[in-house]
Amino acid sequence: MKMVLNTDGGARGNPGPGAIGVVLKNSDGDIILELGQYIGRSTNNEAEYKALLTGLKSAKEKNASSLSCYLDSELVVKQMKGEYKVKNSKLKKFFDEAKKLEKSFTKIEYKHVPRSKNKEADTLVNKVLDSTL
Repeated sequence: MKMVLNTDGGARGNPGPGAIGVVLKNSDGDIILELGQYIGRSTNNEAEYKALLTGLKSAKEKNASSLSCYLDSELVVKQMKGEYKVKNSKLKKFFDEAKKLEKSFTKIEYKHVPRSKNKEADTLVNKVLDSTL
């Protein structure tokens, strides 16, 4: 089953209070999972990875075989595609976990999109942070 995943993570203060947004859709564009969650103190990049990991786990649980992942974090996309090395030890742990989860899918792709094309996930992050702070 082909699915589309949009994720976003953010921290106010960087590091500061952080949240993730995850939107998983089936191939018809129907939302099958929408999640906004507070993750505690984190950096923006940590939050981006935590959002991706949550999305990958959710897609696996929903039996996705093919997954298109859309993120507005150019860093995470380029690291996941092997275009950038992961130098930060904390991010490396998240990266390694994501690479293990990739094996759950027959096909996976990562695409960088501007924030304006990732509004659903971005809105979830901001709603959580606005209600928490």
